[in-house]
Amino acid sequence: MKTTTPTKLLSALFFVAITAQFSAQANRNNNDNNNKKTPTTFSKSSTKNTYGKSIPKAKVVYKTPTKKVTSVRSIPNKTVVNYKNQNYYYDNNKYYTQSRGTYVPIFPKVGFRVKQIPTNYKKIQYNSYNYYNVQGIFYLSSNNEFEVVDPQVGTIVYELPADYEKVTIDGNSYYEYANILYEKIQINGTRAYQVIGIIDID
Repeated sequence: MKTTTPTKLLSALFFVAITAQFSAQANRNNNDNNNKKTPTTFSKSSTKNTYGKSIPKAKVVYKTPTKKVTSVRSIPNKTVVNYKNQNYYYDNNKYYTQSRGTYVPIFPKVGFRVKQIPTNYKKIQYNSYNYYNVQGIFYLSSNNEFEVVDPQVGTIVYELPADYEKVTIDGNSYYEYANILYEKIQINGTRAYQVIGIIDID
């Protein structure tokens, strides 16, 4: 009958101990990876950014802190837009609220509805949405009306209105118009602007 020598016995025990150590380490690494949560950051990508849809206004720094707003005394062809029991006024893709006998221009709120939009709109398709973009304002056609909406993150336009704003978030430069935040990108050598989020103004 063969007996196991002390040397062979020690070698076997050492092998078992090493194997158990590697197995335990692998389990710890897998558990660590499963428990890690990807942090939400405002880091800039070289091609496009992936912000969540809502971006806190406090994070957005405007190059021009105060933009001059010029009110008007009359709107010749105004249409009343009733939204949440408050009247606003519309004419040729421009929106106003009334204050002290004058009309103050504003960006439309999501949910504003009008019967007609100017004919110089651009159709933009993204995912299953067919947007009508008129000078930076996005609409969807609904029940013979046009409703102001926020575009989906990822929507691409090839030009911005002349009075867009330059902004920074965490030191990175972007473009803003009507509370929609864009990043400049290149598509086949052509400059374009991709929606990366909507500024939360509430």
